[in-house]
Amino acid sequence: MKKTLLGLVLMGALFVVSCKEKTTEEKAEDAVEAVGNDIENTAEEAGDAIENAVDETGQAIENAVE
Repeated sequence: MKKTLLGLVLMGALFVVSCKEKTTEEKAEDAVEAVGNDIENTAEEAGDAIENAVDETGQAIENAVE
């Protein structure tokens, strides 16, 4: 009987903890993390675009010299 009661109490505690809603602080942290990821991705894309432009410019200069 004690094991059954203890099991039910533990399951109830897990249910309460797992179903809680996010606090404002947690939501803000998630938003900051998302913005950081967006900035990082955009910076990488910009870096790739710059590298491609440099390569194309270098090739154009080499072709012009020839």
